[in-house]
Amino acid sequence: MRDFRSIINIIGLLLCIEAIAMLIPMTYDLFYNNNDWVQFLYSSLVTFFIGIILYIAFKKKEMKLEIRQAFVLTISSWIVISLFSAIPFVYSSSSLTYTDAFFESVSGITTTGATVIYNLENLSEGILIWRSLLQWFGGIGIIVLAMAILPTLQIGGMQLLHMEHDDPYEKTIPKVNRFVLELFLLYVCLSVICGLLYFLNGMTGFDSVIHAMSTISTGGFSNHNQSFAFFNSFKIEIISVFFMIIGSLPFVLYLQFLHRQNKNFLKDDQLKLFLLIITITVFATSIWLTINLSYDYLSSFRIALFNIISILTGTGYSSNDFSNWGSYGTVIMIIIMFIGGCAGSTTGGIKIFRLQILFRGATSQIKKLTQPHAVFIMRFNGKTVNENTYNSVIGFFFMYILVFIISALCLSFLNLDFLTAFSAAASAISNVGPGLGEIVGPSGSYFSLSDGAKWILALTMIIGRLEIFTVLVLLSINFWKN
Repeated sequence: MRDFRSIINIIGLLLCIEAIAMLIPMTYDLFYNNNDWVQFLYSSLVTFFIGIILYIAFKKKEMKLEIRQAFVLTISSWIVISLFSAIPFVYSSSSLTYTDAFFESVSGITTTGATVIYNLENLSEGILIWRSLLQWFGGIGIIVLAMAILPTLQIGGMQLLHMEHDDPYEKTIPKVNRFVLELFLLYVCLSVICGLLYFLNGMTGFDSVIHAMSTISTGGFSNHNQSFAFFNSFKIEIISVFFMIIGSLPFVLYLQFLHRQNKNFLKDDQLKLFLLIITITVFATSIWLTINLSYDYLSSFRIALFNIISILTGTGYSSNDFSNWGSYGTVIMIIIMFIGGCAGSTTGGIKIFRLQILFRGATSQIKKLTQPHAVFIMRFNGKTVNENTYNSVIGFFFMYILVFIISALCLSFLNLDFLTAFSAAASAISNVGPGLGEIVGPSGSYFSLSDGAKWILALTMIIGRLEIFTVLVLLSINFWKN
């Protein structure tokens, strides 16, 4: 058995940080004179006490993680944080069962945005802040994971991020800790700007804080049952669209721009395809809505722009019930759920770069049929994609679809109708949030699902957020052998 003291030590540190974060919603409840502040205080003390014990008891003079330990740390940290962040939901006025609390916690930390709460406007300010705060921390967490850990573990082609930026640790950013610090400061600045723009364009101060955190993290939690339909403001929707796109692009591009290492964003292959997909789907949907639902074109464009980008980026806000768009609405929303945004962003889904690699690999295979002796070199952002990387992407794509199918089958086994099971599984693995069907709608709650369905979806959210193989590798017997 390997030495996991370093892992437990780091988890202890993360719990201490989480305990301190619980003081933020506690402060809000104190300010608004809500009794839930006591529950946040107790939850913080319990979490901090356990965290500090783990941190001190398992501290080592030399902290060094092997690749296998990095896998264990990645999955265990997200699970442990979810377990403890569920505590306030259980003992506060929201009074959720632990199953519901864990579901809400996982949905927050994975920036999925699915909720089991159907009376959002009756919750205390502290709980509402806690939900969005979980998404905000989850957003920066997945960026760090995607840029600092997954490329090293070579998960699903994420090693391309090294190729793309010529080893960001040594050239783009000299040290990993500086890299993470700059990411965090950038993330904070974008969140503040987003919140200020929301406030200046009609949101209350509290609404702007809630939605700024869940917009830049592409999480989608709102404090209103109607989501963005509550505001009915085109200006607010445009601000949201802009920052949802910002959160869906590779954050390394922003850092490179700030370091004057990349002055032309449009040279990035992911960015070009992402913007192309947005343009095509928004205009096609606008035309369909105009023809079939009798909206004028400007109204159709507004509805399509906000809701398409919300689902494509995995944010999950809604300003219109797209379950009423007919067959086209159902098909297009499920398709773009799977696509997601760019690697190195806060979004979920398969990711744009993997679709590009798969398409270019397929075209190379077609060319080889007509020119069997020719050598075709696959490139991504001007760099050669080797066979191991291509195989890694193919493996990821297969396992992604397989996990989705298993999740959908398990949900249907629990007597969910086809569309609910299919869309909920797609939404969970892609970390989108809204579903379709008789039980879960675009602005609906997962409350009425059985406990078994909620645990299946929570596990699917974690697997999807951690790029499939990070979780599945722990099931291998060889992984645990010395």
